[in-house]
Amino acid sequence: MPDTSLPPGDGRIHASAQLHPTAIVSAGATIGPDCRIGPFSMIGVHAVLEAGVTIGSNVAVEGHTWIGEGVQVSHGASIGLAPQDLKYKNEPTRTVVGARTIVREHATIHRGSVGGHGLTTVGADCLIMVNAHIGHDCTLDHHVILANNVMLGGHVQIADTVFVGGGAALHQFVRIGRQSVIGGMSGVEADVIPFGAVLGNRARLTGLNLIGLRRRGFSRAEIHQLRAVYRLLFRSHGVFQDRLAQAEADHGDHPAVAEILSFIRSDSKRGLCRARRVAPLEEDDAEAQA
Repeated sequence: MPDTSLPPGDGRIHASAQLHPTAIVSAGATIGPDCRIGPFSMIGVHAVLEAGVTIGSNVAVEGHTWIGEGVQVSHGASIGLAPQDLKYKNEPTRTVVGARTIVREHATIHRGSVGGHGLTTVGADCLIMVNAHIGHDCTLDHHVILANNVMLGGHVQIADTVFVGGGAALHQFVRIGRQSVIGGMSGVEADVIPFGAVLGNRARLTGLNLIGLRRRGFSRAEIHQLRAVYRLLFRSHGVFQDRLAQAEADHGDHPAVAEILSFIRSDSKRGLCRARRVAPLEEDDAEAQA
């Protein structure tokens, strides 16, 4: 995660920065080396742009906003604007965008609120595609991809290497576990386990993110172990807490399994996204593909 205790900028524009003549950069903004700011963009007084940040045309950066090294922000995007919260009274809440993240056209990232933890954070090496919205107090870890028109309500937490498909909507306070995938046009109202795959309106677990697991080097044996845990937790009968205890007893020494179990046991405001019903043949086909 980006350092949320970063000091204020020095209020200077580095000599190597390139500012279009029509750009408006407020006195007090910090513009680092080799930054480029395009036509008709506006940079607020408390903004800090680290080295190599590229700001396209018609971009707005407001509030106490820190943009990390090498970030690219495309035409019409806005970062650090006030939260869509009627209780907000212009308190000095913050926005942080991590290094090398790409923010595409017309995406919006709102600053934190006093009703939350006062900070909206986007990690390093993320891709925020066209027209995506990140609401106040959201926390995105590293390598997160939001496809076009994704909508995140306030206080959403997304762990590393998550992919959210186009047009998906995530309810406020939802948690999305590491390396999971959210299908396009899904409406997600509850927490998604690490390595999970969800789809639908309202979204339900459809299995594990098998493609992501393979891409990140999980062995066939490890994937089968995770599938066994998934089937125990979400396909078996009986009391869920008993199945949770059984999964820990049988597989709790596996780090990925321990991560899933810890996620499930963590405090949640939205509950846990559960599996949809599938026909036995469909489940067998999924097992064969693993």
